[in-house]
Parts: sequence; C-alpha cells; structure tokens
Amino acid sequence: MMQREATGGWWRPRVGSGAGEVARWPIAGSLAQAGAVPFAALLLFTFILVVAPQAIVPALEPLHLALITACLAVATCLFSRLARGLPVVGLEGEMRIACALFAWAALTIPFSSWPGGSYAYLVDIYLKTLVVFWLVGQAVDSVRRVRSVLWALTLMAVPLALTAVAHFISGEYMLEGSQAPGRRIIGYDAPLTQNPNDLALMLNLILPLSIALLLASEGLALRVALAALIGLSVVATIVTFSRAGFLTLAATCTIYFGKLVRRPGRGWAWAGLAALLLAIPFLPSDYLGRLGTIANVDADPTGSAQARLGDTIAALRYVSRHPLVGAGVGMNTLALNQVRGLYWTAVHNAYLQCAVELGLPGLILFLLLMRSCIKRVATMRRASAGRPALRERFLLAEGIQMSLASFALAALFYPVAYHLYFYYVAGLAIALERACAREMRP
Repeated sequence: MMQREATGGWWRPRVGSGAGEVARWPIAGSLAQAGAVPFAALLLFTFILVVAPQAIVPALEPLHLALITACLAVATCLFSRLARGLPVVGLEGEMRIACALFAWAALTIPFSSWPGGSYAYLVDIYLKTLVVFWLVGQAVDSVRRVRSVLWALTLMAVPLALTAVAHFISGEYMLEGSQAPGRRIIGYDAPLTQNPNDLALMLNLILPLSIALLLASEGLALRVALAALIGLSVVATIVTFSRAGFLTLAATCTIYFGKLVRRPGRGWAWAGLAALLLAIPFLPSDYLGRLGTIANVDADPTGSAQARLGDTIAALRYVSRHPLVGAGVGMNTLALNQVRGLYWTAVHNAYLQCAVELGLPGLILFLLLMRSCIKRVATMRRASAGRPALRERFLLAEGIQMSLASFALAALFYPVAYHLYFYYVAGLAIALERACAREMRP
C-alpha cells in the first residue's frame, strides 16, 4: 500500500537521494530534442496568426507564411511520432470528441441550407482548427514548453493592446467622427482580431495565462513587468468598448481576486483591486453608458443590442423546429433569415451557433468537448494543490483553466464555435496534463 501511494499518480513526487527530488522519465530529454522542430514551427505559426507580420510588411503576404509554418509543424510532428514508434496521429480523449463533432457536421451536409457552402466552411475553417488543436497537444510536450507558449502569447498580446490604445487615443474609429453614436476603435489587422469584439476576446483569453506567469515568476522586476503588461491588456480591453469583453474581464478579475486573497501572496490581489478602483475616474466618458445597455437593451443608440436579442430569439425558434439536424455548418445566418427576415447577421452565441447549424447533437458534442478539456486541467490543478514541488504546474493549470472558463462565458456573445480561440487553449490543457504525466512517470 505504501509503495502504491508513493507512485499512484503523476502529481505525487517521488523522494530520492535529495529531499523533494522529483523522478523524471528517463527519455524525457530525447523526447524534448525530437520535438524541437515542430514546437518551433508551432510558435512561429502562432506568431504569424496573432501578430500578422504580413499585414505590417505587405511583401510577406504572397508567401503564405501561416500555411507553410503549419505544414512544417504538422509534417515534422508526424515524423517525430513515427520515429518514436508512436501511432502516427494518436487520436484519443478530447480529440475523439472533436472528430465526432467534425463527422456529425459532415453527415449533416446533405441536409444543409447550402451544401456547397457547408462543405467549404467545414474544410476551410473547422478542419484547419482541428489540425492546430491536435498539433498543440502533440508538439507542446513538456512543462517548459507549455510555459514558453504562455510567455509567447503574453508578449504577442503587447502589440495588440498597444494598437488598441493607440487607435483610441488617435481617434481611429469604425464609424466616422469621434462623436458618432457607439464609437468603436478599429481592431488589430490579424485574422483573429480584425474587429474590436474579437480583439477583446483574444486579450481576455491571454490574460489568465499572463496572470499565471506573474504568480509563478520569481524576482520583483519580472513580476512588475508582467503586472504592467497585464494592466496594458486590461486597458486595451476597456477601450474596445466590447460589452462581452467587459463581462469576461470582470469575471476573470473577480474569480482570480477571490482565489488570491486566500493565499500567502494576497498582496498582489489587493494591489490589483486598488489599481482598478483608482482607474475608474479615468474611464472613457461614455463607457459606463455603453455598459448600461447590457441590462437595458433598448437604451443602445446603435441598435446592436436589440438586433442581437432578436437574433437570439430567432435562433431559439429555429432550434425548436429543427432539434436534430440544423441548417448545416456555417449556415446559421441563412437559418435566421428564414425566421426573422433577411437581415444577414449571424447569431452572436457559440452555443446557439452549434444548435442552429448542427442541431442538439452538435451542441451536445461541443459541450462535452468543453467539459472534458476543463475537467482535465481542473483535475490536474486539484491534484497539485498544496504541493510546493508542483507549484508551477498548479499555477499553469489554473491559468489555462481560467482561460477556458473565460471562453465558456464569452461564447455566450461570440459566434466562434469552430475557430481557434477555444481550441488553442484546449490544446494547451491537454499538452500540460500529458507533459506532467510524462515527466513524473517513474
């Protein structure tokens, strides 16, 4: 029994010649070396996707850098798995659920409102998303590499946040004139952040990962620098004037504050709260008025809140009439046109997006996938809690769990069920659990 308790799980440190020494898998070093190329290619692909250097330097646009780096990462990852005697693809766990969702979407194409459009959407959007989802879970094969990805995303958020603040200060709005009703800044010119709402979503998903690095880092200078970057992201999220962005940001800050005030390093929590309170007088003059439209939909002068409420009602009506097979993947706009008239807007809710397009089976598969990813990282977080030797793993797991929870809330306001926002972070959850299991295996 004692031996079983000593080695019963990846989270249990094994005591050797030194106190608190953690057993390492004998071939962990060779695995790390074997996966260096796909990991580097994945980081480069992430940089191209998030920062979009091709938008900054137009000469890079014809080179299709994202496609080249993604193909390089996939090819070298497959070769690495083959060289180590592993299954070439290795579909398991959450990847099986994601493939089941893909298969269901493919099966419903013949019943789609536009079969050709559904096929193109499935191949151009969701298939690529699944490839990156698989790649993150495979290429990020150590705790050190998980930490490196979190650092990379934190640093990549800097140009996004600086651009948002610069647009707000210079008055670069989507509508003409700085006094136009519902003025919104221009987004960041990248595939995932082209409008202010998507920009707020991206910053909100990266924020918990940055907080995890702050809590796991040592040295005052490094922590102050990370705190400054976090503060910059918070300011940038606010100046997007995104209501969904504010709700997600408020939920993240509230939950983290509740966690940190019960820990020894609670000083950071109180410092963050003080900074937020001191910043309230400096909020944009019409920011609180826009937030008020969250509860009072009719007060929105732009009409977007009223339109989204109408779209939500129309989506619920459509699902009630087509509970098994929906309008086809990517076709929720056509479905809503049948119910509410020709307005050509999509439902801003990822859950309703799945239900309208794929019926209740598609929604159930999407929810199962989210639940499985969150449960995986939550289990790892609980298992490493209170163990000083596993403190970094605990904090990284907590940050990834919070990022997934942020998406679960934000998904109520975004039509992004098949995009990379969720799947990239979900891949990190799988990668961290596998890395910890591998490194702690005796």
